[in-house]
Amino acid sequence: MSDRVLPQKNEEYGSKEYWDQRYNLESEEQSFDWFKSYADVADLLREIVPVKSSRILMLGCGNSTLSQDMYEDGFKNIVNTDYSRVLIEKMRHKHAYAPEMEWHEMDIRDLKFETDTFDVAIDKGTMDAMMTAKADVWDPPEEVVQNCNREVDEVLRVLKKGGVFIYLTFGQPHFRKRYLERPETTLEIRKIGEAFHYYLYIVRT
Repeated sequence: MSDRVLPQKNEEYGSKEYWDQRYNLESEEQSFDWFKSYADVADLLREIVPVKSSRILMLGCGNSTLSQDMYEDGFKNIVNTDYSRVLIEKMRHKHAYAPEMEWHEMDIRDLKFETDTFDVAIDKGTMDAMMTAKADVWDPPEEVVQNCNREVDEVLRVLKKGGVFIYLTFGQPHFRKRYLERPETTLEIRKIGEAFHYYLYIVRT
């Protein structure tokens, strides 16, 4: 990754302005995956989402190849969202060969979809970007708590009964469970990796 697309401060990862600048149409960066390619988690995702016609919401898609890889694996019904307009236009153009996929400029804390419209929602590190404010990780700022809870509340609203929210992150359970646990849902946590662990949080409605 070019140094010129890296933020000067980690908290810029939570800024829309940073992402618009990074995803500028003239940027040299074609794609970037924060961690774990689709190949690394494909077997798990196929197990969790056995029906390939499922309607899938990709939260904060960025320029990751995850949607493209899932599409090529047979998951055609993917709706991608990101709050960078620059990025969405770029990705819509790049994936013109895949007309079934949708691309929407949208804030994951305020989804513009009807209630009960998706079978699956996937967050691959997007919530993490909202947690980059300088603070004690054991006692995050109220803004971070509100933002993360708003995302989860919105995701659960747009999921159908029996739907599943999949969140892939490096964040350990004692830092993430507080946002994901709800009385009306079940939470499963799977640890991935050997020397350095990632976590797959599976929230079922």
